[in-house]
Amino acid sequence: MVKTAVILAAGLGSRLKNRTSQIPKGFITVGGKSLIEQSVSKLLKSGIEKILIGTGHAAEHYDRFARNYSGTVVCVRNEKYAETGSMFTLYNMKDFIDDGFLLLESDLLYDRRGLTILQELTEPDVILASGRTDSNDEVFIEADSNGNLVKMSKNSADLKSIFGELVGITKISYPTFQKMCRFAAKEFSIQPKLDYEYALVGISGSTKILVKKIEDFVWCEIDDETHLQRAEGYIFPKIKEQI
Repeated sequence: MVKTAVILAAGLGSRLKNRTSQIPKGFITVGGKSLIEQSVSKLLKSGIEKILIGTGHAAEHYDRFARNYSGTVVCVRNEKYAETGSMFTLYNMKDFIDDGFLLLESDLLYDRRGLTILQELTEPDVILASGRTDSNDEVFIEADSNGNLVKMSKNSADLKSIFGELVGITKISYPTFQKMCRFAAKEFSIQPKLDYEYALVGISGSTKILVKKIEDFVWCEIDDETHLQRAEGYIFPKIKEQI
């Protein structure tokens, strides 16, 4: 069981610009509580003792939020958030990470069962996947016959087969994190907006990364107004007892 979680929260949230011009996406409320409040609460109930948040856009909101958690929540600001991607936000936290961790995206609404399953699995590196969501912003995953990661893409035609959809919750061991950082350091000059999932793909040839699929997993990301409506009307009613 890992004791640390890392939340990637630096993005601009441009597709929700009317809602996120002054606040980060993690502060969008569903069911009366912000996404970040809900996620932190679930993490703490799942054995997590330290939470690092990689911030950027409107970072001061996370700074204030962290003060409510007496050192349990620590913010690490990516000053280059506007011109970099999620992998740089993660890379920017390397001096604060010295063990395995759960990696999450900040715009998720999800069933806590996913955290429990990742914590119980003995494999050190695990990507949580779901069945088909039809969310129109899917990241599809290709896995080999043993269920290990081969490739990810938003274009299903890029893959030989679709094993599942990326949820945005991943268990990463410290050695794998170090490999991701080494891979990314070589790529940033070419791809400054490199996403963490493509760093995972980049090292998957030498590192087994299990894809754990929960066919009926209840979750959504909130990237636009359609996603928010789905979160409020369909996803939240299924998990509201966890709030």
